[in-house]
Amino acid sequence: MLQDTQTIRCYQKLTDALVELWNRGYQFDDLRLYLDGYLAALRHSNTLEPYLIHRLEEEVTRYIYDPSSFEQPESKRDYY
Repeated sequence: MLQDTQTIRCYQKLTDALVELWNRGYQFDDLRLYLDGYLAALRHSNTLEPYLIHRLEEEVTRYIYDPSSFEQPESKRDYY
C-alpha cells in the first residue's frame, strides 16, 4: 500500500493515463511501454526515492494485470 503523498499522486496520474490509453484503443504492450517510460523518467529526475519508485511499479503492475481495471461501467458501454 502506498503511503507517501507524492507517490500516491504519481499512482493516480499514471493509472488515469493508462485507462485513457486503453479507452483510445492501445493494447497491453503499449500500456507496459508507457509505464516503463514513466518509471524511467521518475528514476532519471530523482523525484522519488528509489524504494518508492519500486513500490509504485509493483502497485501499477498489479493494477494493469487486474482485468476489472479496464472495464467500463454499464452506463458507458451502451454509448460506445
